[in-house]
Amino acid sequence: MHKHKSNILYCFSPPVMLATLIVEFGLALYTLWKYKMTTVSRLAVVMLASLGTFQLAEYMVCGGLGLTNIQWARVGYVAITLLPALGIHMLVKLAGKKKNLMVASAYATCLVFVIFYIAGTDAFTGHLCLANYAVFYTQHASNGWYTGYYYGWLIIGVYLAWQWGIEQPENRKVLHYMMTGYLVFLVPTTLFNIIDPSTLKGIPSIMCGFAVLLAFIIVFRVLPKSVQVRIAD
Repeated sequence: MHKHKSNILYCFSPPVMLATLIVEFGLALYTLWKYKMTTVSRLAVVMLASLGTFQLAEYMVCGGLGLTNIQWARVGYVAITLLPALGIHMLVKLAGKKKNLMVASAYATCLVFVIFYIAGTDAFTGHLCLANYAVFYTQHASNGWYTGYYYGWLIIGVYLAWQWGIEQPENRKVLHYMMTGYLVFLVPTTLFNIIDPSTLKGIPSIMCGFAVLLAFIIVFRVLPKSVQVRIAD
């Protein structure tokens, strides 16, 4: 294996991944069927599809469907890289804000990493396929920046959802549901890392495992409330 070992992508077990991706893609289809297509509901569909795509990429990390293991790693990382920017965009719409610069900044930083993971020849420095999980080593120098991008926008999202919810009583429930969605996968992942620091190498997989809870909250709490409040579309 290569010397630089960090930010490892791995999965818990194939049956769990398969069940999770079916649920997430199923929720995306349910959203398309159930809700009128607004900016918020479209963003929700893309978020759900991105979560499902990450689980599919994990399921196929040792190669399959005509793609190599590295190509599946690229697909997986691009999918999860979209999530923080999509979340900020959704929050801004739910709050009826015109924070175009903030949304543009979130997507701009997202684009940098998307391009890197798609086109970077050394974005992934090694891999290992085992019986129940696969390991991908990403470029060591990029990991700190990527962690800053990911956690930075997620923490900003939690703060904005809380603050805007206080400022806007009419939108409070939907914004605080969104905040809860963030916390249900941020907090357990952080606790895992504190209890067992070795799990730091599996943050992408652990976080997206808990993110299925975020998917349920978006579909069955955020979207129903979003049609009850006045949101500029």
